[in-house]
Amino acid sequence: MPNDKQFGFATRAIHSGQEPDPETGAVSPPIYPTSTYVQQALGKNKGYEYARVSNPTRTRLEENLATLEGGIASRVFASGMAAINAITTMYKSGDHVVCGNNLYGGTPRLFNQILTGYGLEFTYVDTSDVKNVERALRKNTRMVYVETPTNPLMALSDIQAISRVCRRAKAEFVVDNTFMSPYFQQPLSLGADMVVHSTTKFLNGHSDGLGGVVVCSKPEQVERLSFVQKAAGAILSPFESWLILRGVKTLAVRMEQHDKNGRIVADFLSTHKKVKRVYYPGLPDHPQYELAQRQMTGFGSMISFETGSLANANKMLKKVRVCSLAESLGGVETLISHPATMTHAGIGVKGRRDIGITDGMVRISVGIENVEDIIADLDQALAAI
Repeated sequence: MPNDKQFGFATRAIHSGQEPDPETGAVSPPIYPTSTYVQQALGKNKGYEYARVSNPTRTRLEENLATLEGGIASRVFASGMAAINAITTMYKSGDHVVCGNNLYGGTPRLFNQILTGYGLEFTYVDTSDVKNVERALRKNTRMVYVETPTNPLMALSDIQAISRVCRRAKAEFVVDNTFMSPYFQQPLSLGADMVVHSTTKFLNGHSDGLGGVVVCSKPEQVERLSFVQKAAGAILSPFESWLILRGVKTLAVRMEQHDKNGRIVADFLSTHKKVKRVYYPGLPDHPQYELAQRQMTGFGSMISFETGSLANANKMLKKVRVCSLAESLGGVETLISHPATMTHAGIGVKGRRDIGITDGMVRISVGIENVEDIIADLDQALAAI
């Protein structure tokens, strides 16, 4: 698709990397389930040699996602965690990383239980205050890694402010943009160096495809991540690539409905007598409401709320019917989870207490069902408390 930048987001989502098959004219990009490619002669091929190195379906997805995030290229991996791990291979023993102290539980598990064994050093701070990031920097700091909004407390980091600090320190700034998707937030345009997503979530949107992506702003990042794909092999399969390509086609309309439903559900929960507190950047009482309006074009559908105790959360979650009790997020269906025993069980009681995750906290990824049905389901489930 020529001159991508002249087209709107939804048009690019549907057409970039999704051009009709040149051989047949098929509107849906083909899936190439091949492990190898016949070569025309020694040293002569059609751009593909071996499927671990490259695949035409995967290439299309990487073109599509790079365009949506405004990057120069992207590289996809077998999961969001594989994508994060690929980024860390850019650094070496003795390098220091500053991280948000409120990340998806699998990220500090990777950092603390695997990568520290290879000599990387990690410091966790509340990145909602840029001064904390600045104070944590060392001479050997090579990367600053944040989620914004955070999982599950929905705290925001000022991307522009942190990017300026990182430039002065000559540290790469990486933003996990999974919760917002490129439709509502564009970290590269705000100064980030790389963006990571679990493509499993909103990009795929149908809870049927696992994957991860890193979107790059510099050629050397692309070169390194291409080498990691080839050398380490945690690549995305052709079928998974196709599933995400299919999902991305409806990303714009899905995110609009997610956002619409999310705002209504957040308003409902904020006035419910059984709910102690609601964490949602779209509520005026959110401490970073103004920042949310400035760096995001929507508030999305991720909400956390406090029921008061583990017993209360358990009573409520046993009663949901429209909402599905499950890990993950970003699907068309409403998914509801309990961070303390699910996504953040691995960081332990102290780890959760230190960042404010309680046993009574519930996280909801509001789907695109009729919002009246979602609210009725939550209301009858909360009545069990």
